[in-house]
Amino acid sequence: MTDRRHRVVILAISEVVGYDMHIPPQIFRTAERDGQPLYDVRICGVDDEPVRVQSGYTAVLDHGPEALETADTVIIPGTRVAGPRFEGTLPGPIADALARIPAHARIMSICTGAFVLGAAGWLDGRPATTHWAFTEQFRRLYPRVKLDENVLFVDDGDVLSSAGLTAGVDLCLHVVRADHGSEVANVAARYCVVPPWRDGGQSQFIKRPLPEPDEASTGPTRLWVLEHLDEAVTLEAMAGHARMSLRTFTRRFRAETGSSPNQWLTQQRIAQARRLLENTELPIEQVAERSGLGTAASLRQHLRSTLGVAPLAYRRTFRAPA
Repeated sequence: MTDRRHRVVILAISEVVGYDMHIPPQIFRTAERDGQPLYDVRICGVDDEPVRVQSGYTAVLDHGPEALETADTVIIPGTRVAGPRFEGTLPGPIADALARIPAHARIMSICTGAFVLGAAGWLDGRPATTHWAFTEQFRRLYPRVKLDENVLFVDDGDVLSSAGLTAGVDLCLHVVRADHGSEVANVAARYCVVPPWRDGGQSQFIKRPLPEPDEASTGPTRLWVLEHLDEAVTLEAMAGHARMSLRTFTRRFRAETGSSPNQWLTQQRIAQARRLLENTELPIEQVAERSGLGTAASLRQHLRSTLGVAPLAYRRTFRAPA
């Protein structure tokens, strides 16, 4: 029987960043519907040789570059390969491997994997991102790329890129959500014990200092808010639940989440509206009420400003398959 699952191939290039290489298999292999895996995930190298991993070991892969020829999505993890990373060039073996990728395939990079995409010319004139620590080097090597180091990931349709390390998790979950809806992505995230959703436009530079020993966290209050999104939750109510002054609560909330309480609350309400649009047949007015956005007009305004689409268009595009 023919396997019709979407095939994801991770191209590991020595020295590959081990953390980046293992993110896609973990996320995509966890994505299931009715107990059936939705993706066929493989890892390959540019040749049949073992791949050196930056963490200090060598990996023997099950597949060679021929795996790229049947890929629907190709992901290039972070790498320290000399040509793309330090010279702006694409070595012959890597170029030969990339030439095997079908024209229809979706291309993704994690962290410094964007340097390989840059060397291949795939990012010229396009928006992209990479790890903030390497942006100066990236701009020097690939000046024609519209680099934005202030975001977690960039989705430019058939070419996607993420910032470093854990931002690769956000990008992979974003792709699962786009392919199969929020419920599938949320289950995969829950299994991997990671946040189910962080907006791609969120800054890479969020500071999360550890609280002082005598400081309380806003975490319990955030959980409480998520259970009352359909209610008129005010800043005063949140601070009261946390038993903090408004000033202390706002300061601590921003330190822990990177945004103000009201910004975070709006983000959560939009996320809830998206889940309801994807997984229910509720009228738009009820979606707006249950997500705490009030009216259908308010819901339309928020979706257009954040996603650029109307609620019904979003539902048609991202409705979870039956």
